[in-house]
Amino acid sequence: MGKLDGKVALITGAGQGIGQGIALALAKEGAAIAVAGRTESKLHDTCAMLTEIGVRSEAVVCNVKDRDDITAAVEQTVSALGSVDILVNNANDCKPGPILSIVDEEYERSFASGPLAALRLMQLCHPHMKARGGGVIINMVTAASVRWDASNYGAYASIKEGMRALTRSAACEWGEDRIRVLAVAPHAKTPALERWMQKNPEEAAEFVESIPLGRVGDPETDIGRAVLFLVSDDAGYLTGATIPLDGGQSRWG
Repeated sequence: MGKLDGKVALITGAGQGIGQGIALALAKEGAAIAVAGRTESKLHDTCAMLTEIGVRSEAVVCNVKDRDDITAAVEQTVSALGSVDILVNNANDCKPGPILSIVDEEYERSFASGPLAALRLMQLCHPHMKARGGGVIINMVTAASVRWDASNYGAYASIKEGMRALTRSAACEWGEDRIRVLAVAPHAKTPALERWMQKNPEEAAEFVESIPLGRVGDPETDIGRAVLFLVSDDAGYLTGATIPLDGGQSRWG
């Protein structure tokens, strides 16, 4: 018996990196997974891994910046897998850069992939979760907003802080529906981070040295398994909080 037997999770950005790691961790405890993202081939790669684990999965091609895509993604998940018990808003389209380099179009695109996409998905999943007697929403945010040096993170951090505000508000409003809402701020070896580390070895070494635990997290074992705990009944009294999964690098509060 797995902790998530009978549960259905919709995870955006699940074709690789942190999203894929979370999908694998939840699947190993019995959850069926709707694997959502823009690149169909990557979604099928993740689904193949989930098939090997022995759970049901569904590849959901979805650009989270598009309202119609989001609506269709939830409808496809419910049609194929039965409902939605767990939502993980992980997809992101925002790149770091100095304040003076930010242009309106890029910021608007980043906002659409961040808090606006999260809001739309939360609203669409709410009735399904309520009908099931409850659910859990995980919004992936960032420690960049509390870094010792926030240079180049103005757009990225502000977008993610919008998701943190939604998290707290939804936790307060939807507690009576037995829907828990949490934010997770991770550090993990995503493909983008690995490319940056290879391109900037000296900066990467300094980055790792700034992590008290001395390493960058693994998408499945460090991030996915922690998210597994958060969405399970073991964390049933936890809501409205931000959980830093960054090896102790950033100071919160």
